[in-house]
Amino acid sequence: QVQLVESGGGSVQTGGSLRLSCAASLRTFSGLVVGWFRQAPGKEREFVSAIRWNTFTKYYSDSVKGRFTISRDNSQNTVYLQMGSLKPEDTAVYYCAARFGPLVDNFASYDHWGQGTQVTVSS
Repeated sequence: QVQLVESGGGSVQTGGSLRLSCAASLRTFSGLVVGWFRQAPGKEREFVSAIRWNTFTKYYSDSVKGRFTISRDNSQNTVYLQMGSLKPEDTAVYYCAARFGPLVDNFASYDHWGQGTQVTVSS
């Protein structure tokens, strides 16, 4: 069984920073990919970033590349999303998700989801 718990959302002004955390509880990390997605009101769920646990392979969407950094802490079983230079268009509910297999950016390919955390960026 996989459990994911996000934390770290909040409200910031344009240009600010936030760090999201995704604490993972699971039996094996072999083949694990952890991704971050976001969904704004009235919009489809959008891929943000993902990391392959064992190889540190990372992938970012073009919209966040250079502003967001994904990382993981093996000792804490936690994946982080450091978000910088935030813009109002980054406002959304951010979800942590996990899958076992290739690193992909399609949300339908992720089997396990956290509850989501709200990020609001004001101008």
